[in-house]
Order: sequence, then C-alpha cells, then structure tokens
Amino acid sequence: MKSISYILVALHALAIIASCSCGTESGRGNVSEANGKGLCRYAEYFEIAEAKDEGGVCGYCIITVSPYGGKRDTVRLHKPIERIVCLSSTHVACLAEIGADSVVCAVSGMRYLSNPSVRRRYAMTENSQLQNGASPVYDIGYDNSLDYERILLLKPDLVTAYSVSAAEPQHVAKLRSLGVPVLLLHDHLEEHPLARAEYIRLFGALAGRAEIADSMFLSIRDRYLSQVCYKPGYRKKVMLNVPYADAWYIPGGDNYMSRLIHDAGGEVLGAARGTGKSGVISIEKAYSLSQQADLWLNPGHCRSRKELSDMHQLFPAFGPLARALPIYNNTLRMTPGGGNDFWESGAVRPDIVLEDLCHIMSGSHDGKLQYFLSLD
Repeated sequence: MKSISYILVALHALAIIASCSCGTESGRGNVSEANGKGLCRYAEYFEIAEAKDEGGVCGYCIITVSPYGGKRDTVRLHKPIERIVCLSSTHVACLAEIGADSVVCAVSGMRYLSNPSVRRRYAMTENSQLQNGASPVYDIGYDNSLDYERILLLKPDLVTAYSVSAAEPQHVAKLRSLGVPVLLLHDHLEEHPLARAEYIRLFGALAGRAEIADSMFLSIRDRYLSQVCYKPGYRKKVMLNVPYADAWYIPGGDNYMSRLIHDAGGEVLGAARGTGKSGVISIEKAYSLSQQADLWLNPGHCRSRKELSDMHQLFPAFGPLARALPIYNNTLRMTPGGGNDFWESGAVRPDIVLEDLCHIMSGSHDGKLQYFLSLD
C-alpha cells in the first residue's frame, strides 16, 4: 500500500485556514466504515465522516473511491478551505449552490464555465479592476497543459480534479509531485441524478458549510422525489441523441439521462435494462426506433429542425421530424465558448431538470423551461 500525505500548513506557513491532508491508497473497502458515521444516501463514490485530530479537534474525513478499481483519495479536514482550484465546472456549481464560490481561485477552461460570479471575477482580474474586496480568479488551462507555475503561486488549499480512466491523470500526478494537494472526484460517473447533486455535501464539508449543504441537498432531494412519475401505464417513448463520430450511442436504462427521463414519465427507446453502459445502434436501427417515438431529446448541437434535418439524409424521414412531433435539446443555456450549463448547474439541480422534463412529457411548459430548448 502506498500513502502520500500533503500537509497544507507546510504549503502556507502563514495564516492558512484550511488544515487538510490528502492521500491515496489502493483497495476499495467499505467507505461507510469511516468512523461509522457516513452521511451519503445516493452517491456511490464518496463518503463523509466525522473525524478528530490528535488534539481532539473535530472535523471531517472525506473519502472518494474510484469506480476504476477502487483507488481511494482521502482528505482529513479540520478547518474550512479558503482557496480551491476546480478542474471541473460542476465543482464550481456545487460551491455556488451553497454560496461558497468565492473560495474558487482558479478554474480549468473559463470559456466553458457558466457561473456568472466566477466569470465576473475572472473578467475583473484580467482587467485589473477587482472591486469590493473580490478575490482574483485565473484560468489555469487543461490537463497536461496546466499552468503549474500559476497554481504554485496561488498556493491553493486543494485542487479538485476528475479522471476518465483507471490510470491517474498525468497532470494530477504532476501536481502531487509538486506538493499540491489534489482530491480526485467521480461525480460525473454517478448514475443517479440525486447522487450527483449530493456532491454539494462534500463541498459543504470542505468549505465549512456542511449544515447548509445538507439542508440544501435534502430540499433538492425532496423536490425531486415529489415530481417523480410513479404511475404505471404508458410512458412517452423518447428518441435520444444523434450519431457521434458515426456511432449512435444509446444510454443503458440505469444511465443518468435514462433515469431522469424515466422519472419524468418517459422511456428511452433502445435502452438496455439493468445497466448504465451505453450501447451503439446503426442508423437503420435508429430509424426503426424513431417510428415509435413520441418525441426526440438532445439531438447533438442542433438548435432548429432544419439544422437537424440537414444533419443526415435519412433524418427527414425519422418519426419526430416526419410527423412534426416535439423535439427538445438541453442547450438552452450555452456559454459563448461552447460550455453547457445543463452539465454544470443542472448536475447540482436535478429537481429543476426533472421539472423541465415533466413539462416536456406533458406538453405543459408554455415555453418556461430552464435547461431545454424547443426546436420549434
């Protein structure tokens, strides 16, 4: 077993509020065993437990578990963080939901970020016009092209990152070798919509707003569950997606998007039951499924029926286009740089996303949707 500890006080000899140690270890184990006081109810890949330091000061032990083989990251926190670098926009959204996005000192890919507060501070930083005590925010680039020098100058209490494979990302290994504390999160791989929202609890613990985060999550959970369509009977048949690089991906029945659609009273055509993994179908199979569809959701980048119709020579014959059925895309809130707030704030507020989908399924939205755009 290998263990790597990062003592944040050593990084900030002067007046650091966050006292946090980070480490990694192999072996999944049972995350809920951490002090026996787990708080999570939906999320599979993190756990929070109360912890005490050698002096008896209470704090939190935060453990994240990779779905790729069970590698674990651990943070023991006894004071709130003051400076955080977020390599994912959803991490910013979690902090914003609990009113703590002021601790964000840098992000990866500002052009894709929707959060107006952080974007405003970034613009003021770029123009050297910070006002009212606002702290600066920087764009530190992407992956292996991160601005390591800038990150070291910022002296962050923590960097939150993510991975897309079992191997530790090279930029994460580089940051750790430089003594920068990193916590790998896997919120983007959680299948249940409420599991992704539950990460506000993790950030609440980091930012010293655990009670606010717990209360916020419970409110989101209750509002989400109050809208779930439990009634048996006919479900709207939903055509989903368009081809990507000549492959048409259909998410499994347990997938994040499939769950949202199911909870709104719909059913994804072609979705395999009992799995969250996506399958690939041919254009011919997609055409056949489209003849059963009541509506079409998330057709790539398209923002009009003409744009969708022009995408492929067979599309005009697809059911929703041929029969003038509803077509919606989750691209209502796009940034000028191509970011999509559906995957940012929408991940934290599945109750609002579900409300949109319920209105779409019933046809009762009157144009008042938060994340979805009608291609009409």
